Amino acid sequence: MSSASFGTPGRAGPPDSEARPGPAARPARRRRWSTVAVWVGAVGSPVLLELVMLARLPGPARFVFPMLAMLLPWLLLRRHPFAGLAALLVGLFMLTTIDPDPPAADPMLPGLPGPSARIDDTGYSMGNLLALRELHIAVMVLAIGWVAVHRPRRVSIPFAGVALAVQVFFLFAYPVINLDFGTIVVVLLAVVAWVIGHSVRQRRQFTATQREQRTARAVQAERLRIARELHDMVAHNVGVIAIQAGVGARVIDSQPAEARNSLTAIEATSRDTLAGLRRMLGSLRQSDPEAGAAPLGPAPGLAELGTLVDRAAQAGVRVTLARSGDIELPPDVDLAAYRIVQEAVTNVIRHAGTDRCRIELCTTDTEVRIVVTDDGSGGPVGTGYGIAGMRERVALLHGEFDAGPAAAGGFRVAATIPVPA
Repeated sequence: MSSASFGTPGRAGPPDSEARPGPAARPARRRRWSTVAVWVGAVGSPVLLELVMLARLPGPARFVFPMLAMLLPWLLLRRHPFAGLAALLVGLFMLTTIDPDPPAADPMLPGLPGPSARIDDTGYSMGNLLALRELHIAVMVLAIGWVAVHRPRRVSIPFAGVALAVQVFFLFAYPVINLDFGTIVVVLLAVVAWVIGHSVRQRRQFTATQREQRTARAVQAERLRIARELHDMVAHNVGVIAIQAGVGARVIDSQPAEARNSLTAIEATSRDTLAGLRRMLGSLRQSDPEAGAAPLGPAPGLAELGTLVDRAAQAGVRVTLARSGDIELPPDVDLAAYRIVQEAVTNVIRHAGTDRCRIELCTTDTEVRIVVTDDGSGGPVGTGYGIAGMRERVALLHGEFDAGPAAAGGFRVAATIPVPA
């Protein structure tokens, strides 16, 4: 009997993966429900505050539950500060507009409060409401400071301004205390809270910047140490290779065995040098977190200029290439020339604001001349790393470099790199 006969005829059940959610779906579902709960609690906090006040709870509960309802909008302050602020302000409005309970009348003088008249344990006197209102203002002030700590000034300043303006408006619209004194106190508290919060934020940013700078200095120091070790190792091993090669050249005719030993020593020293270079350059690559994976293909050269022109055309810049000379260049000169052209074209695409540029490339037995011009907006040489990187690359090869606005408009990059004999 086949396994299909155990199922319901003509109806295929859903796969297990579709019938029940997997473990990966459960955290996402919990996050959605928690987000919904946060929004419902925070947005509904003014209504909850109103209901708690109208319920006239007995004993301390009539103060504890209103305070808890005041704190619910804090759940929104981190990701949605203005939504949390709106909930806080609506709660303050409800507190401000609630009427106090009248005191009990004197039985001897109907209609007038007696000398021992007081509010019972389930009511709110004017003093109770004023205390709750002041507590809510304190919550608002703390919210201003908290937002100033965790959000940038473009958020914290409007947040504090709106909160302060609405609070002052409520003081004038529903006066219960001295207006001048109340306004001064509220303004001072809001300003002090924002200043303290912003100072804490700046201190944290300064500490983070110092930590990054210390890390960068440590990485730089390690790279300098590796560079010194690399220099010492290469210099020593190349010296050994040169000596062994000289010995082998002198005795190759008279003492073939000694020449063979010299070649064996050259081979061993070369392999050790290559292994050391791989280790040290690999550690340099790993110590740079922004470098990414090292390219495994061959280094690009001027032979790749056609691909570069096509990529520039895809980016919206038509490149005219004028090339003369077809000399095979040393790898370092070939790579440097390609990188200079690549960076210059990249600058045209990003900054020139034009749809065309021209590359003039001339290679001879003695030098490589590169000129990249455009008819864009031009402007002075910026402070970015592109121009500085090109100048440094040319200087390492003992060439000449110039970059700046062209006389006829636009921008001009020119480089001359000597070709070793």
